[in-house]
Amino acid sequence: MTDRIHEIVTDLPGLEDVTGVCAMVDERVAKGDAAFAGDLGVALAGAFGTAGRMWQFSSVFDHLLRLLATTTGTGNLTQALRLVASDAVAHRQLDRYTASLLASGHAATDLAEAFTGRASEELRACLVHELVLRGVAVGDVPGIARWASSAHWRHHPLGGLPLTLSDLEGTPDLPSYTLSGGGYAMPYGPSEDGERTMTTAACVSSAEESTTPASARAMGAAVANWAEESNGRVEARVFDLAGPLGAEAVPDALLTLGLECLRGAGRKAPLSASTQAPDRAWRVLFAAASTGGAYNSGCHGAYGRLAAWRSLAALAGSPEGSATADVEARARGCVWYGFEAGTTWFEQVAWDIGIAALSADRRRLAVLAATDTD
Repeated sequence: MTDRIHEIVTDLPGLEDVTGVCAMVDERVAKGDAAFAGDLGVALAGAFGTAGRMWQFSSVFDHLLRLLATTTGTGNLTQALRLVASDAVAHRQLDRYTASLLASGHAATDLAEAFTGRASEELRACLVHELVLRGVAVGDVPGIARWASSAHWRHHPLGGLPLTLSDLEGTPDLPSYTLSGGGYAMPYGPSEDGERTMTTAACVSSAEESTTPASARAMGAAVANWAEESNGRVEARVFDLAGPLGAEAVPDALLTLGLECLRGAGRKAPLSASTQAPDRAWRVLFAAASTGGAYNSGCHGAYGRLAAWRSLAALAGSPEGSATADVEARARGCVWYGFEAGTTWFEQVAWDIGIAALSADRRRLAVLAATDTD
């Protein structure tokens, strides 16, 4: 440890402002001294990694990681990988976050380094799918292709996802990172290009609820982080209909099912619903899972992709463990609606989701609603 790094480590707990430390490191890295940032990060992790994550450590360490992970150059990449390999800070959530940062800031050919060094299997698995989400043909990238196509990681939760984007996934909304933060799309609410219906309650065929704990968890996979890590709440329910339901009758049916999210909907709080493509539903689910709610950062791209597919599959009625191609085929046979209402259940801040899926035989209606607030 150099004298300067020892001085920073010693003084850090007493600092009221760490911008000076960050600015000094920025200057060193800009001059090509990525090793200094790596040495400082490792020293900080060793000194404070298990000390309650004091804010000074968290702030400086995150700045170092963002700086190295989003600044091009193999030296920066090497040091970023070195930071997250430290036993004092290594954990799955950091791997997921780091994979998103790296995929946004470095060329795929350079990222092959992560598949030959000390990087964890979790980081590698996440990095594969962060690259897939960015349209990279990982099977064509030397250094990544062999690992990505090997059978040894198929037991991993991400191992069942395809190594190419489906037509339904299109071009996913992904975050843009800067040293001071990041930005991302929030595609919540009814589809702007769908057929919009304003409705109040009407009589429809009877329905019998068939929700199970397993189906509720699966449908709510994309928004589970809102409830578990923020202030969100989720309603996920399935109904078997007594007879085929016309697609145009879905908005009316929603008001007869006893949904908590629509309690009180009526003339003063009308339901607004619009048809949408399954592509739109996947986009909403992916954004909710990957970027999180009001007070959390979500599960990032790789696990966001997994959660979006799990929710879409359950809403469409696909059996657990179905291949994504089968899920997509079933989803395209459903009629999809996005909905919202001015009820007290929805927080109506920024994080409100309402999705309904009517099965191809028109006898099953699945509903997912979620809301969160800061």
